[in-house]
Amino acid sequence: MKLILTVLVTAVALLASTYVVDGIDVTETTWPAKVGTLLVVAAIFGVVNAIVKPIVKVIGCGVYVLTLGLFGLIVNALLFLLVGWFAEQFGLGFEVDGFWAGFWGAIVVWVVSFVLNLALDLAGRDSDD
Repeated sequence: MKLILTVLVTAVALLASTYVVDGIDVTETTWPAKVGTLLVVAAIFGVVNAIVKPIVKVIGCGVYVLTLGLFGLIVNALLFLLVGWFAEQFGLGFEVDGFWAGFWGAIVVWVVSFVLNLALDLAGRDSDD
């Protein structure tokens, strides 16, 4: 249940990023197609964050320390771009147009996800749900 809620929260956060950030778009024309695209992109986002992000953190540990964690913003932007690239490869109508769109999109997704996770108390739930 927690996994499903996490994907839904991420999909809502991705939708918010399409409204807030120029350069991030869902190109599907109907709402059911948009929702389906956002759910698949949210799942891709989760996989990228679960697999690629820890590897980058381990490899770039020194840079994270040297920049007091600010390098994480660049990593998040690049991972957001990677998610957009994967979406394009899978034929999904989700576009991220460049580094700055990815940078601001990653921040919007993080803020919206954080607020929704607090509201839904996902952090406090047991993994058995």
